[in-house]
Amino acid sequence: MTTTTTNHHLSPAFPGRAPWGTANKLRAWQQGAMEKYVQEQPRDFLAVATPGAGKTTFALTLASWLLHHHVVQQVTVVAPTEHLKKQWAEAAARIGIKLDPEYSAGPLGREYHGVAVTYAGVGVRPMLHRNRCEQRKTLVILDEIHHAGDSKSWGEACLEAFEPATRRLALTGTPFRSDTNPIPFVTYEEGNDGIRRSSADYTYGYGNALGDGVVRPVIFLSYSGNMRWRTKAGDEIAARLGEPMTKDAVSQAWRTALDPRGEWMPNVLRAADRRLTEVRKSIPDAGALVIASDQESARAYAKLIREITGEGATLVLSDDSGASQRIDDFSHGDDRWMVAVRMVSEGVDVPRLAVGVYATTISTPLFFAQAVGRFVRSRRRGETASVFLPTVPDLLTFANEMEVERDHVLDKPKKGDGEEDPYAEEEKLLAEAERQQDEDTGTDDQLSFEALESDAVFDRVLYNNAEFGMQAHAGSEEEQDYLGIPGLLEPEQVQLLLQKRQARQIAHSRKRPDAEADLLELPAERRPVVTHKELLELRKQLNTLVGAYVHQSGKPHGVVHTELRRVCGGPPSAEATAGQLNERIRKVREWATRMK
Repeated sequence: MTTTTTNHHLSPAFPGRAPWGTANKLRAWQQGAMEKYVQEQPRDFLAVATPGAGKTTFALTLASWLLHHHVVQQVTVVAPTEHLKKQWAEAAARIGIKLDPEYSAGPLGREYHGVAVTYAGVGVRPMLHRNRCEQRKTLVILDEIHHAGDSKSWGEACLEAFEPATRRLALTGTPFRSDTNPIPFVTYEEGNDGIRRSSADYTYGYGNALGDGVVRPVIFLSYSGNMRWRTKAGDEIAARLGEPMTKDAVSQAWRTALDPRGEWMPNVLRAADRRLTEVRKSIPDAGALVIASDQESARAYAKLIREITGEGATLVLSDDSGASQRIDDFSHGDDRWMVAVRMVSEGVDVPRLAVGVYATTISTPLFFAQAVGRFVRSRRRGETASVFLPTVPDLLTFANEMEVERDHVLDKPKKGDGEEDPYAEEEKLLAEAERQQDEDTGTDDQLSFEALESDAVFDRVLYNNAEFGMQAHAGSEEEQDYLGIPGLLEPEQVQLLLQKRQARQIAHSRKRPDAEADLLELPAERRPVVTHKELLELRKQLNTLVGAYVHQSGKPHGVVHTELRRVCGGPPSAEATAGQLNERIRKVREWATRMK
């Protein structure tokens, strides 16, 4: 199946009127998707549109058309959360479609055109919804359909409940998953590599939406700093966030940074609040969101925000009715800060969110894309979003790949020697997803270290797949240079301004005496962050060279490795940094050359 995308020659508001009679005007992609659907009249249709692009408007426009032309008689919307099903009902009511978000069983009131339910609700009573589909011609809208693959039971329930539906419209902003649970009613096509991938009927990616002014450009502000923690064995370890290190060390340094008792989080929250103040000069109601890992951290971050700003933060701890009301109140108010556990669910519409702090250790592309999606919804041209991150290789990679479109891969590619399973972490995350989303899931792993202290250093700005800035102390004028970027700028103006700020920072650095240069005096693009995969490659390269030297010298492998450690310093290869591995690679090459 060929994926259709928008035509770039159309304006985002084309055609400037609503031929379907349900909205003042449709965006180009919504119009294009409608035309394709009306022309083909498919039973199943998968629309992939970046968060903030307007999937709800498209779906309800289509629902109105199908009801008006008597193709269907009723509508069922399936959403991931209680809050979202209510949001769908409110949006539908605005265009004259009445959905009951409180429906649980029995006949539906005559005033309603259908129901809004959750995937969990369908999972509990699939036959109830199947009977409704069999009794009347039904359009089923499956919002964020990748959730139907969250568990085998949810996927099976959706198949059982909606197999008889007259029409099925699947929507998602993030179609890719890292597990291999097939998503119901999604078509998979086999590529040349023999791997099956999801195939969308219509795609509107972040890059297209950015070009059309439908979403905001995102400025990522990354912070490193010195971390110190104690392992389960009682060893104290110090490392700088962002420096090449093993995967376990990255994880523990990251968790140390997010510990509210250290200095990293207070400094980053201060910086984010200063950024919010700047943005509110041009967007007076702009809000900020901290995405936390658990309830305890969320409460601690809210307390820090009160100490820093003098104002309380809206705290969203679970997806109960009280939390839903707090999200609504925050969305329609002008309070500065909200703190949510894990995230405010994808699709939750708080358009005034413009500043984010990624304060969770979840490092999957799916979660990252959903989290950043909370900040990209544009209300007028020139708005920018700012997201604060720890300098962690995976996160910087995701930030630099914002415009990459992904599909759901149904088959796992075969792993090479020494390669770790790239799906393992997401599988663990998805296993946890069936539990309460915001419960504090303390495990032995969580107790395997103790955070001792941390500080924060402004590290770099990532924007439009480029990196800017030199390191600067928290609270310094150099940091403020980047925090003070105006909140209303066209995308090309952002790029130009960042280049100017970096040039000014470099010029200022050159005038400073060497004795004052206590931070890394290199621009961001010359300070690559080494990923765990690259570390594996370096270890593999070192082992290959040592193996070749063993044949030359006749010395055992262990003796050569020990000698390399003695000469170059540092821990065993499995715990060595990229710099230490490169030093050993140079040294063993030098020895091999001498023997020739």
